[in-house]
Amino acid sequence: DEVKQMWDEKFGREVYEVFSAFVSVPYEQFADFITSILPGLRDEFTVDYIRRLASEKRYRRIVWDTAPLGQTLGLLETPAMLSQHLKPAPRIYSRLKLSTKTRRSVLDIIKGWERLSTEDMDFLRNAVRFVMVTIPEALAVEQLESIVAEFDKFGFKVKQLIINNVIMDLSSEFLVTKAQQQRRYIELLHDRYHFMEIVELPLFPREIKGVERLKDIEQSLFE
Repeated sequence: DEVKQMWDEKFGREVYEVFSAFVSVPYEQFADFITSILPGLRDEFTVDYIRRLASEKRYRRIVWDTAPLGQTLGLLETPAMLSQHLKPAPRIYSRLKLSTKTRRSVLDIIKGWERLSTEDMDFLRNAVRFVMVTIPEALAVEQLESIVAEFDKFGFKVKQLIINNVIMDLSSEFLVTKAQQQRRYIELLHDRYHFMEIVELPLFPREIKGVERLKDIEQSLFE
């Protein structure tokens, strides 16, 4: 797909050149290996891709629906971390050329990653509005706390919290019991994240697919 192709062109080959300077391995085999041990690696490119889309101003708003970003955010610090580890032997690495084609050293490429990571982090801090989505259950509430703490560590502020699948139909004893169970977690979320805009989204009887059902969600989110 387009994103994979762009990642290969902009990141994949450079990452490969760094590693192939030490180990002889075919590119496809390397790509499979590196994405298995660093599954968030392409997420860094995705951040950069969205940043460039936003800078082109072709869209009024870009919605990025993603899993929790802890792994991705940690990955954005990887170039700086690599640079720190390479400092004890700068003469060796600065003289290690990757190929006759690029004539670039390992340190040159790592410094380029460092600059890119800084740009992407600044974009996430200053140009992105974060909205968290959770459900009123014990595990989800616990996980949310660690995710918000991770965001705070990187200087990101969550502006809105959506509590999804809230039972509002009390037409049966089962639903009443479930609603009561949810209520204590909902109250906990309101108390713990009172500084956020909190929206309670009802549990719908059918899967949200198609424009009409999306409009139902829109009414609940923005009423």
